[in-house]
Amino acid sequence: MNPFNAAIANIGVVPVIKLNNPERDAAPLAHALCAGGVPVAEVTFRAAGADKAIRLMKQAEPEMIVGAGTVTTKEHIDATIAAGGQFIVTPGLDPELVAYAQEKNIPIFPGCTTPTDYHTALKFGLELIKFFPAEQSGGLAKIKAMSAPFPQFKVMPTGGISLKNLKEYLSAPVIAACGGSYMVTADLIDNQKWDEITDLCKQSVEIVKEARGNG
Repeated sequence: MNPFNAAIANIGVVPVIKLNNPERDAAPLAHALCAGGVPVAEVTFRAAGADKAIRLMKQAEPEMIVGAGTVTTKEHIDATIAAGGQFIVTPGLDPELVAYAQEKNIPIFPGCTTPTDYHTALKFGLELIKFFPAEQSGGLAKIKAMSAPFPQFKVMPTGGISLKNLKEYLSAPVIAACGGSYMVTADLIDNQKWDEITDLCKQSVEIVKEARGNG
């Protein structure tokens, strides 16, 4: 993998975040994630102001890797870049958006769950793809099956990932990292439970180490 993708894979988990109040929550959330050993975030455009949240998180933790999720338009990509975002995640594979992101020189991880998706991603020269929604689309069994004809890809499953199945996913060589919202739920963020977020991140980091034989 290229160095940027490898950096995300090295962390092993990517918090998928919806921030309703970026001004209040972005900075403390960034600190909480980094304190837990998870210096990466996918801030989704499911809530307005995702670009503002990205900017504030990067200001709070400059070394953190922060990108945008639920990106569905070119305008989202432009806003992410303007905010200092470092990667793009899309729910599905939109060739127009992939081409635009590559034109803008920002990494993009499109959602892929079918052979057609994988074929298209291959044409774009991608090496790391999102598998979404993971559990609902066949989970690890399907990811492994898809890797037989498409060994070129490392996969970042998102959707239905939790502390309970994180080790199972990460133990598979095809998995680069797992996206999840279990450590950044609405309850945890809206009620500013930063210590709990940090603790969940620490638990996740330990699972990453165990799954990869470093525990």
